[in-house]
Amino acid sequence: MAIPLMLVGSVPLTDAEAVFAASSRYLGERLARFPDGETGVRRNWIAWQFPVFAGLRTLEQTGTKAREYQLHAPFRIRDGYRAADLRFPALGFAREAKASYAGFRRMRSEGLVHANARFMVALPTPWAPVYSYIDYADQHAVQPVYERALMKELAEILAVVPHHELAIQWDVATEMSWLEQVYPAPFADAPEDHVFGELKRLGEAVPADVQLGYHLCYGSMNNRHWKEPGDTALLVRVANRLFRDVGRPIHFVHMPVPIDRDDDAYFAPLAGLQRPAGCELYLG
Repeated sequence: MAIPLMLVGSVPLTDAEAVFAASSRYLGERLARFPDGETGVRRNWIAWQFPVFAGLRTLEQTGTKAREYQLHAPFRIRDGYRAADLRFPALGFAREAKASYAGFRRMRSEGLVHANARFMVALPTPWAPVYSYIDYADQHAVQPVYERALMKELAEILAVVPHHELAIQWDVATEMSWLEQVYPAPFADAPEDHVFGELKRLGEAVPADVQLGYHLCYGSMNNRHWKEPGDTALLVRVANRLFRDVGRPIHFVHMPVPIDRDDDAYFAPLAGLQRPAGCELYLG
């Protein structure tokens, strides 16, 4: 029996159609969901959202980075403005997804991608760009505004891609760094409740007839994780709470495996995974 495979998003090829063609050639029907590779301007995950923040006259950039694992010095709300004055333009996720889906649909109709394949759109949680690009003092004010803009992007994608052909993946990286206590969570109390409240909200924003997945991510800046997980214990705890809290089916979960770990101890906590029927688990 062929083992199902997964691509979590980024593929270092020239464009979406090259990604679809290579994915089909090498993985074929073992790949149920085809991402577009996040090519071009999107090649470094959320780095392409920096100009979105930089273009707002209501924000100004501070002088220094807040932490080492950060591409740029963050922005703060400019004096004389409030969060209510923020107006994010189109973020670009819907634009890119619509363009990629057109190529995916054509290639599938021509038999270049298998007939049962779904088009997968990977989206960052709203906290990811806000935590990366906004000063700590203003993050709580800016996050709801950015989240509303991201939900508009999701709605546009849902309006264009037929639901039976679509899978939405939420990239949970920033939140994992808080739960691992690598970086400080922006919540003074009960950070886990805040994290799972967000992840529940995002999951339930995806209609039930669209496949839903969570990619539990430990980053890849400079081709390394910000922390190598010691085992799968925290990953299992996160997944189990998602299974419990999210009020709709979860079709897949991805958990990272450090490249040098193939020992039983790393995987032993998976014995406690309460994975519901129909949910696929991907490791790697």
